[in-house]
Amino acid sequence: MLLAGLARDGGLYLPKSWPVLPPETIRAFATMPFADIAVEVIHPFTGDTISRSELKRMADEAYASFGDAAVAPLVELAPHRYILELFHGPTLAFKDVAMQLLARLMDHVLEKRGQRAMIVGATSGDTGGAAIEAFRSSKRVDVVILFPDGRVSDVQRRMMTTPTEPNVHAVAVKGTFDDCQALVKAMFNDHAFRDRVQLSGVNSINWARIVAQVTYYFAAASRLGAPDKPVSFSVPTGNFGDIFAGYVARRMGLLIQQLIIASNENDILPRTVTTGAYAMNGVVATSSPSMDIQISSNFERYLFEAAGRDAGVIRGLMSDLASKQRFELGTLWPVLKADFAAAAASEDDVAKCIRETETRYGYVLDPHSACGVVAANRAGTRDGALVVLATAHPAKFPDAIEAITGNRPKLPARLANLMTDKERFEVLDNDLAVVENFVERAAKAPENAAR
Repeated sequence: MLLAGLARDGGLYLPKSWPVLPPETIRAFATMPFADIAVEVIHPFTGDTISRSELKRMADEAYASFGDAAVAPLVELAPHRYILELFHGPTLAFKDVAMQLLARLMDHVLEKRGQRAMIVGATSGDTGGAAIEAFRSSKRVDVVILFPDGRVSDVQRRMMTTPTEPNVHAVAVKGTFDDCQALVKAMFNDHAFRDRVQLSGVNSINWARIVAQVTYYFAAASRLGAPDKPVSFSVPTGNFGDIFAGYVARRMGLLIQQLIIASNENDILPRTVTTGAYAMNGVVATSSPSMDIQISSNFERYLFEAAGRDAGVIRGLMSDLASKQRFELGTLWPVLKADFAAAAASEDDVAKCIRETETRYGYVLDPHSACGVVAANRAGTRDGALVVLATAHPAKFPDAIEAITGNRPKLPARLANLMTDKERFEVLDNDLAVVENFVERAAKAPENAAR
């Protein structure tokens, strides 16, 4: 499951059952280092495959380079209102929390098996940089990341295109993120190609990514009184992975009062909650490009749970989506509304939120995180602590922030050369044969095979 990413029948992996953490364990998280919490959350899923001591070593290594000792610190903006900063990793985005650990897990398994893997991933902005950064020193893994040409920020692009290691490759695809994601799924479903290049994935279709993200829900909630006090979370999400990690935390025993889906103008998820129909529209370019998505892959995982794990129901819904670009939730609609609240933010909403938050609290949000604040305000949150996930550093979107606030956010000193380093990437047509040919050549590159 760790190496495969996508199942051979095109479905997504899920555990057979949900482990539930006892209340005393969750209480203890309040004073534990983040890496130790990660071990307690993840080990029930790994069992004997990876020992607790091995997992502890990998978690310690994964989070040692984060810019804040807490890894995911909580910042209180107002009474009972918090920002969970998930951008202290090497690429300034929440994806680092999972990706840094995932790279070590994959290297560990591949080393034991004496194997290599070719990772192919699609990114709307942050996953690609996080994956390349995490795997750039790997001796067992080659990486090809597909991103939509011209639809990511300059900082996001450069985090993918400036690394010089021969095992990492950035590819600009002439299309949207959904096109990139469709190419990756098609490659996984081409079984001969998949076996030939030892294909693996690190998008949030990889179950290990989701599990690693569950950790920060427990870490934040425990510091706010869990399991004795309920906590609500507002989550900027496009591919439904980050919000699904919150759903998993709830299934594992965390008392979450509200899970709020926060979207930008590409509001397919809030529309689904409101109307009971998942209906695709065209993708609109926004200041929060990581959420410029119409196909939310991880929503399939949630629907499987909501349908009582009836695979037939999910096959029917996915068939309708493929043929009609929509499906009706039917009896699953009230289940969805009970599990999630949802709201979307327009570009004007985002700009207003960023300006007001800076003026009132002296805190600068990135556009994705601003969507989370807008959604939290609109969802009619209940009493108790509410946490908005800050999924990226504002310096990843300097043009947008400068246009809104008049001030250009600075990158951390350790990234001072990012905007002047030489870039290295390919531009390819949105064509499966063309992309597969590139991936196969990358997998067979002599300098990679010798590593």
